[in-house]
Amino acid sequence: MRKYDGAEQKLRDLLVKRKPANVVQQVVDFLYNEFEYYNWVGIYVVAGNNLVLGPWRGKEATEHTQIPIGTGVCGSAAQSGKTEVVDDVSKDSRYLACFLSTRSEIVVPIKRNNIVIGEIDVDSDRPGAFTRDDTHFLEKIAYLLSSYL
Repeated sequence: MRKYDGAEQKLRDLLVKRKPANVVQQVVDFLYNEFEYYNWVGIYVVAGNNLVLGPWRGKEATEHTQIPIGTGVCGSAAQSGKTEVVDDVSKDSRYLACFLSTRSEIVVPIKRNNIVIGEIDVDSDRPGAFTRDDTHFLEKIAYLLSSYL
């Protein structure tokens, strides 16, 4: 858990020092750069009945810039309000294929007053890449981001 503790403190420092206008992109960049197995990181924001892609970082853009709530892993997480971890995306019928290289995914809702207002979506080219430590860490980051969306 040590690498996450250090990363969490760096992010807390980042959030204190940055202007709200670019803090979400700064957090996305940090997550993408800090963890080599985070191959794509994006923030989706709830807009009506959809998730709309906001800041992201990865080798290429996703075609899924708008996802109906309840559709795919991201839409399921937004609907349930619970973190979704998919160890093997090829075995989850909900997965909306973005990149051929993606093997696993974690989606963490961002909530304000127990209402989902967005989410952190991370893809990895490694199967089973995301551990309980990733879940715990990203849930803390989601909590910190809740005041910036």
